[in-house]
Amino acid sequence: MTKKFLMALLTIFVAMIVMFVVIQSMPGDPVDIMATDIMKRQNVQYEIAYERAKSILNYDPEMPMTQRFFNYVKGIVTGNLGTSMTYQRSVASVVGGALPWTLLVVSLSLFLSFAVGVLLGIYIAWKRSKILNAVLIGYQSIFGAIPNYVLGYLLVFLFSVVLGVLPARGAYSTEVTPGFNGPFIRDVLTHACLPVLTYFLTTVAGWIISMKANSLSVLGEDYITYAQVRGLSNRRILTTYLSKNALLPLVTSLAVSFGLLFGGSPLIENLFFYPGVGYYLNKAIAARDYPLMQGMFFIIITMVVLSSFVAEFLYKYLNPRLRDA
Repeated sequence: MTKKFLMALLTIFVAMIVMFVVIQSMPGDPVDIMATDIMKRQNVQYEIAYERAKSILNYDPEMPMTQRFFNYVKGIVTGNLGTSMTYQRSVASVVGGALPWTLLVVSLSLFLSFAVGVLLGIYIAWKRSKILNAVLIGYQSIFGAIPNYVLGYLLVFLFSVVLGVLPARGAYSTEVTPGFNGPFIRDVLTHACLPVLTYFLTTVAGWIISMKANSLSVLGEDYITYAQVRGLSNRRILTTYLSKNALLPLVTSLAVSFGLLFGGSPLIENLFFYPGVGYYLNKAIAARDYPLMQGMFFIIITMVVLSSFVAEFLYKYLNPRLRDA
């Protein structure tokens, strides 16, 4: 397990290098953009505006890339991710404010789609109904072909514009007082409905299909036939023999899917103006806010790699045959 952990750290480090080079190679200079704006508003020469922009943004584009990378790695090790050019506050505080919202939406979406997918997958496999199989294939053909952000637009149009029953943007209303109180919690969950529903509708069919396939495989095992011959109730066969064995391979997929959903959050969060990691990442890319981009990408990379690491650990823990491997 130590080797796997070191490999995960190495993967994060290599991904950081690639991410850093890509970000620094992006066209557009934030200092030049601000200098042009200052020159127009304050009617000063470009050289003066450029120096003022460098001072405001605290960013020197002439600094060698190697020095910038060294400062970035040093900041990560010391817990200092830098200062956002856009928001003029530490990247760590921006990440700290955005991370809980992304975790809320991703966790709710994944839990609901996984739970529903497992239950329906077992039911369809047990019933062996051609009608249910046809419905499942049709559902997957439709929602599997629609990108989640396109489905998000359709949900906004239906539930916010036409029906007016769900909010289309933000994490909570300005009328409620943030804190651990009933009105705020209800308002937060109401605002999370559309992002969660978008993720749910586009992922639940995958869990159903996977669980159905695993269940059909388990149903063909001898111990299931022996349990039926012994006269055990269907409920006991489903809960004791079928579900536990069919669920095992999906546990690792659950952890991996958490990382993938987390990494795919920018499009959905930007669509719903949901103030999570993806939303601020989009803002940072548009403004060429390099420190904020690097901080957000670092969090996403870390979550994806750690999710894969946790998935492998869980599979070995749940499968005794692999504990000594």
